Amino acid sequence: MLRFIFPLLVLSPGLLLAELSVPHFFSDHMVLQRERAAAVWGKADAGVEVSISFKGKSASAKAGADGKWRAQIETGTADTTGAVLTISAGKDKITIQDVLVGEVWFASGQSNMFYTVGRSPEYAGLIAETKLPALRMFNAPLVTAEDNQEDIEGTWAASRPETVPGFSAVAFFFARKLHLELGVPVGVIKSAWGGKPVETFTSREALSTLAGTKAMVEATLKADKEYDPEKAKAAYEVSLAKWKETMAAAKGKSAEERKRLPKKPEAPKRPLLTEGKPGVLYAAMIHPFVGYTMRGAIWYQGEGNAKPGAVPYDQTLPLMIGDWRKRWGDEFSFYYMQLANFHAPSTAPGTPDPWALCQDRMRLVLGTTPKTGMAIINDVGEANDIHPKNKKDPGERLARWALAKDYGKSLVYSGPLFKRSVTNDATIRVTFDQSGTGLKSRDGGPLKRFEIAGADKVWHWAEAKIDGTDSVIVSSPEVKAPVAVRYAWAANPEGANLVNSEGLPASIFRTDDWDDVEAKVDSGTAKALEDRRALATEIKALSAQRAKLDRKSPEYKEVNKKFQELMAKFKATAPAKK
Repeated sequence: MLRFIFPLLVLSPGLLLAELSVPHFFSDHMVLQRERAAAVWGKADAGVEVSISFKGKSASAKAGADGKWRAQIETGTADTTGAVLTISAGKDKITIQDVLVGEVWFASGQSNMFYTVGRSPEYAGLIAETKLPALRMFNAPLVTAEDNQEDIEGTWAASRPETVPGFSAVAFFFARKLHLELGVPVGVIKSAWGGKPVETFTSREALSTLAGTKAMVEATLKADKEYDPEKAKAAYEVSLAKWKETMAAAKGKSAEERKRLPKKPEAPKRPLLTEGKPGVLYAAMIHPFVGYTMRGAIWYQGEGNAKPGAVPYDQTLPLMIGDWRKRWGDEFSFYYMQLANFHAPSTAPGTPDPWALCQDRMRLVLGTTPKTGMAIINDVGEANDIHPKNKKDPGERLARWALAKDYGKSLVYSGPLFKRSVTNDATIRVTFDQSGTGLKSRDGGPLKRFEIAGADKVWHWAEAKIDGTDSVIVSSPEVKAPVAVRYAWAANPEGANLVNSEGLPASIFRTDDWDDVEAKVDSGTAKALEDRRALATEIKALSAQRAKLDRKSPEYKEVNKKFQELMAKFKATAPAKK
């Protein structure tokens, strides 16, 4: 019998030899969370005992049938002296050098979190003099995946003039303030990708629990199932050829003659490998880190969701936070950036704006989701650039929340936040939290960007005066019986100048729940446009296929017939000219 069992043992996948390994972020120069049992995990031979030692402490774990193992080791107090973390399994051994113990934070989001220190020229002097060996960052690459991944490339680096230019600027200034204030090592894991909506950083399992995002998941899964790489390639080649023709024709012409040139078409990808699709970046860039012991997360995102018809951000952001916390098994702190001011300044009160609406929905998350904080930055943006160069103030404002809430520092940690409003005849008194020793005007002039309305829902610019340390009295001679107030309700509320004693700006807010805040989206029109885009893609693919065929062949006639039918349908569904 034994001679038959032995070959089975050799061929059994679960019993094949597996080299001892750990994910890339368990590597030289890493930072472990202080005063916690830090999780460490990896793979080894099935059933083997894995031993971990660090600074006189030890822990062990047994690899499962799939070779996976996970252990927790006590880290002790903060330590700026690098120590060795050793992982052993039988004759295999991994030695991780220069491991510090301190505070660990996870940084994610889209382009303003990805934005590096080196992109802002004004930080050149700071970069040159930065030598903070105990402030370290792990930079994750830009990758996609269909299924949840267990590892991701990347290395840890200490803050030096040659490394800091490639660090996330917001994360660097956040960590720098913590490091200098607390005097302990700070490690940041940065995993961000520009231009992407919150839904792509959230698991599809979580997204499927909310109606609006469930529809996105279902649409993506359907598109992936129907994805035809040959058709997609053919359509791409047609689009690319047309783009090249357009660019060639524009060469040598003036800007006025060229008008707006089209973007170069992107090579086709499977929907479940496309970075902006639901759950794709969660699978590739968030899931590998799940369980890494840390104090909390910082987040700068929302630009990709500030658009008409978006699922409300005060639903999608809490969904993601809850998803992450559940998977980590830890109610860690989560601090995020409110969107900065952007676009041309508005000049009329009561103007609906998806950017302002997203900013306000961000504010609402503070009241619904525990252990969250929001940095207000409606004073650092740039009208013509969605990427403000000032990243120091945003990063340090996030750090204020952490210093107050996680590290027990007594300080004003936010700009003024709406608390309540009370109507009194022709005025409305608005009271704020986080006023410090008193509210004030940033420029010393009258308060601006307050709007007021009566029951008719017609908005007027208001007179606003500070009364006491934490209240503002709002009124207008044009509104005899006011019922609602808004402040800084614009993508770029130029002139908004209410700040607290620390000079931190007040957040956008509204006291009403009226439906005039969002531009209406005609779902029927949107669906029709989506259908026409799909039709155009199919027509391009057929055109490319037809061009390769002999015009006299039966195949050509068949393809051409379908092509003509789709062209007729495309023309028939064209939107009416106004």
